[in-house]
Amino acid sequence: MRRVTRTLIVAFTLVASSAWAQTLPKASPESVGMSTERLNRMHAGMQALIDTHQAGGIVTLVARDGKMVDLQAFGFQDVDARTPMKSDSIFRIASMTKPITSVAAMMLFEEGKLALTDPVSRFIPAFRDMKVLTRATPGAEPTLVSARRQITVRDLLTHRSGLTYGFLDSAQVGNAYREGGVSDGLTVVEVPLEENVNRLARVPLVSQPGAEWHYSLSSDVLGRVVEVASGMPLDRFFQERIFGPLHMTDTSFIVPDAKWSRFVNVYTGDGPNGIRAMKDPEAFGNTYMSPMVSYKAGKKYFSGGAGLTSTAQDYSRFAQMLLNGGVLDGVRLLGPKTVELMTTSHTSDLNLAGTPVLGPGAEWGLGFKITSDLGASQLPGSVGMYGWAGIYGTTFWVDPKEKLVGVIMVQRYPGSTAAAPFQSLTYQAITGVK
Repeated sequence: MRRVTRTLIVAFTLVASSAWAQTLPKASPESVGMSTERLNRMHAGMQALIDTHQAGGIVTLVARDGKMVDLQAFGFQDVDARTPMKSDSIFRIASMTKPITSVAAMMLFEEGKLALTDPVSRFIPAFRDMKVLTRATPGAEPTLVSARRQITVRDLLTHRSGLTYGFLDSAQVGNAYREGGVSDGLTVVEVPLEENVNRLARVPLVSQPGAEWHYSLSSDVLGRVVEVASGMPLDRFFQERIFGPLHMTDTSFIVPDAKWSRFVNVYTGDGPNGIRAMKDPEAFGNTYMSPMVSYKAGKKYFSGGAGLTSTAQDYSRFAQMLLNGGVLDGVRLLGPKTVELMTTSHTSDLNLAGTPVLGPGAEWGLGFKITSDLGASQLPGSVGMYGWAGIYGTTFWVDPKEKLVGVIMVQRYPGSTAAAPFQSLTYQAITGVK
């Protein structure tokens, strides 16, 4: 009887595990209007990046009409050890955490627990009386003035909060971040999210709330808003409300020991053969990174803007949920009108042409880069496609017009060169337009 019971438990565990570890359904490229032969061009392009030492390893995934039509791994997880890259290798997705945090906030928006117009101080009192470092005239000495209005939840989602990143600001505000111990979320942090956000609130803003677009720690602050509004730590909210329901089994702030062998090394571009493994920790100017230790168990800081690890297959499920209007495999996280609101430009009143980080032909929605001018973008795609990238090189995009999802995972800082050719070589493989 004991042996039978144990057998049943093992069988149930295997079935449950198999059901839990889901991927998008698979189909041939031709069945969804794409060409296998032309996708091979993309494969050759990615392999060329490996052969010319521009990347150590790459994983690419393409899905159309809700079906995964191409999943490839190139190069190595660990170049020195010659450990082959695998399709389920785990990557630091860095700022690709931001769309997930934005979805979490909008889930609470749908539940009436927050509004886009809410002042952030409703959830984080330290943001009630912010100061702005400003110049009365160009060239004048900067002075502190009171913010004309409070930062809102929408300001956080759109990077119009007046916050910045320390690694992007080498002037007075960035120096104040560094002096105040404000982390950008890329290295080991000895304090929890609440404390880092409170430290941030003590530093002046770089612009008046709502007035300008500055890529920033807004998503980390938004993560704290999610914690307060939901009554749950951010890691738990993500797991119980997003990753678990979507069966994103390899997406987490921590890489457990059992999965560490699948964790990809990070490379930088100044090695004798083009790349070398990044040290831990390592500084690049004002950018401080800890690519290994900061993902081990015991971490305290869950960065809503930069903290997650994931796989191409996991993230494709998140992207497909968005493309489907907020639902995947019968699990609905958002309503379609909320996804529409998120993927509409919220910066059309600003001139963002040539904005660093954002790039040409783009505006910003509620957590996503939105392609607004296809010609200016200089890449094939569609007006209205949306997505974002991570500082270590990972990138994703969703194209509602073509019902297309693309995910590329690579680990190189600075300046991964893989994302643009992946996009152009994926789009040239389309043979039937929608």
